[in-house]
Amino acid sequence: MIVFEVLTLFPGMLEAPLSASLLGKARSAGLIEVRIRDIREYSTGKHRVCDDTPYGGGAGMVMKPEPVVAAIEAARAESMATARVLLLSPRGNVLKQEKVRALAAEEHLVLVCGRYEGVDERVRQFVDEEISIGDFVLSGGEPAAWIIVDAVARLIPGVVGNEASITADSFSDGLLEHPHYTRPQSFRGLEVPSILMSGDHAKVARWRRRQALLRTRDSRPDLFSKLSLSEADRLLLSEDETK
Repeated sequence: MIVFEVLTLFPGMLEAPLSASLLGKARSAGLIEVRIRDIREYSTGKHRVCDDTPYGGGAGMVMKPEPVVAAIEAARAESMATARVLLLSPRGNVLKQEKVRALAAEEHLVLVCGRYEGVDERVRQFVDEEISIGDFVLSGGEPAAWIIVDAVARLIPGVVGNEASITADSFSDGLLEHPHYTRPQSFRGLEVPSILMSGDHAKVARWRRRQALLRTRDSRPDLFSKLSLSEADRLLLSEDETK
């Protein structure tokens, strides 16, 4: 079992998404544990203030180091030193599936959610790693934390009902996933490819592989350029190009 612990100023933002669907079922089954720790509980003073104006001036507020670091240290103390602390930050390495697999091998992940203009720079001395989920701006780290918990939890045995689907997901082998179809066979003049109804599993597998290659080549050339194509893959691509 893996323990996810989210440090946040706004626990209410996470309680619902981390309790629904697959994550809710996984928690109920004891496959994962999710804890939400309110950073405000580690602030001193009557009003539990966790932010202040930046030194040097400028717009916005900055999260104070004392409550954030105190929350991190409390999480570490309860984990018997096995916790890996991740600061969700735009300057971190962008999350990739390879990293998700590495995180799934951890026993205890602590996800620190920043807010406002971010955390005091000194907080970075108390984390193990910084992770970004993309080159865009969020109001805080809470959505990123939810995304990481969801992505990592999927790789924990038993969380996904049909574990074979995990290996076929986009990015699992460097490719985008092939197209999917279900009933009805015809929808507003759009037909399901006949090969998918042929009953020939070898042909279906071959078609799906080719579609995954083509989809990745056309939609994500950056991913495609990193692939080590087999001779069979090259043949599949050349067949399509000669039609």
